Amino acid sequence: MFMANSGTAVLTEKENIFNELVDEVLKRHLYPEDKYEIAAIIESLGWNDNMAADVFGVDDVFALAANVWDALQAKILFVPVVHVDKIKFLKYLSMIVISFLRGTIFALPMAVSIFCMLTLRFSLWSYLYLSLENATSIAIGTILSFMAVGGFTQAIARRGFLYIGLGQYYMARKVTFSFLKIGYSFCFISAAAFLLFNIAFSVFPWRMTLITVVYFLFLCCIWLSVTVMYMLRKELVFTGLIIGGILIVFVLFEILKLNIILSQLIALTLVSIAGIVIALYFFIKEERKMEKGIKPLMPRFSIIFYTYIPYFIYGFLYFTFLFTDRLVAWSTNNLYMPYLIWFRGQYELGLDFSLITLVLPVGLIEVFISEIMISLEVDQKKYMVTEIKQMGRAYVWSYIKKIVFLTLFSLANAAALYLVMKRLGSSIDLGIFSSSTTHFVFIWSVISYALLAVALMNALLLFCLSQPEMACKATLYAIIVNMFLGFVLSRWVDYSWAVVGLFAGTVVFVFFTLRRVLKVLNNLDYYLYTAS
Repeated sequence: MFMANSGTAVLTEKENIFNELVDEVLKRHLYPEDKYEIAAIIESLGWNDNMAADVFGVDDVFALAANVWDALQAKILFVPVVHVDKIKFLKYLSMIVISFLRGTIFALPMAVSIFCMLTLRFSLWSYLYLSLENATSIAIGTILSFMAVGGFTQAIARRGFLYIGLGQYYMARKVTFSFLKIGYSFCFISAAAFLLFNIAFSVFPWRMTLITVVYFLFLCCIWLSVTVMYMLRKELVFTGLIIGGILIVFVLFEILKLNIILSQLIALTLVSIAGIVIALYFFIKEERKMEKGIKPLMPRFSIIFYTYIPYFIYGFLYFTFLFTDRLVAWSTNNLYMPYLIWFRGQYELGLDFSLITLVLPVGLIEVFISEIMISLEVDQKKYMVTEIKQMGRAYVWSYIKKIVFLTLFSLANAAALYLVMKRLGSSIDLGIFSSSTTHFVFIWSVISYALLAVALMNALLLFCLSQPEMACKATLYAIIVNMFLGFVLSRWVDYSWAVVGLFAGTVVFVFFTLRRVLKVLNNLDYYLYTAS
């Protein structure tokens, strides 16, 4: 009887010591990586092989660490699941509507510009009756402006959203204007480099070069303003600025009879300045609402800049992809070609109208991404550690359903746009169906942009899970296919066939981004950990 009681007492004492050891390990590291890390922690607590053998009867510290690891797994398994209330239907519906409207409103400035081109024959930076020389200059300046600031817009939006989500408008303003200063400097350096390049190689005459550089600089300012407004969720304000700028052009050009280029440059100047001033006003207004106290320290900007290099690369690659087919088509030497690049209005017209295809799908993308991120926040608390694979599979199937729906919606939207344009073309001369070249480009680009919406959703989800490198690789592959196939077809068949390169590149973009997304969702626990 004594021996039995004594054995029970000894066993209880060992259990107590072991439980205390487990608790000490957890105090040092709440989530140890493996049993080897636990062995290091145990040794740091003063345990050695002899002590482990004497107290617990194990061979060494590593054997003891293995027992502690098993105990920790059991602890994790029996942690109660956090109960999370489901979002009420009306709140969920309002979130969907707001997300959809926000996505479509982002494309509103583009829709306004296209509407003005149809009615007034000009917008803030384009004019239907420009000479081919001036149209080439402005088109080159426009393309270069997107490529120059694309990386800055991605970095500003990414970092700014982070701080605004935390309610730190002071930090958001500081980092945003730091990026803006670098962005403006980069644009001026790029403009100077373009001038020096033209001096060295005499690619374009000076009258064209100066127009290109001036439009480039002002449009860079416009795109940076767009980004700040989008980050502050003031898309309607920027749309108002675009409308105001077009009204200024109307007054100067139609009423005062100034030159169209001079009228647009004056309007661009005023809109650029107004955009930055209004953005600063909104930042200061939000900062005043915050609690007074010690402002958080700004991280070293060099570290922030280095961290966001992948986003810079993606921004540059994305806009390079969008304009590759244009540059390939405009450089095809099968017609009158006074310079290396020569604007082809019939090609551009087909692409411009097909951009409308993206308006509604962008709103749907906003809905889907918001829904996925909200669900992830909830499901991380609902699923147990043993259900990680089950959670990943659930998200894979859910995402496949969303992608299929988005694809069908985008293609149906593209078909509807084609029918609407054809109906309008019977009463209004849009120029789409009167030219076989424009018609051909319009059909292929409408399909391409419908599929591009799918690639954009994939890329955006990769961004949300902090995997921009994956999006960069997919975009690079798309550029290569776009450039190679478009170049070959435009030289062998006709310059308008460069749009087929856009289509093939978009398919590649969709394939590789979808492949990367499925890889992430199949290993969701790992990528959520790295994203945090």
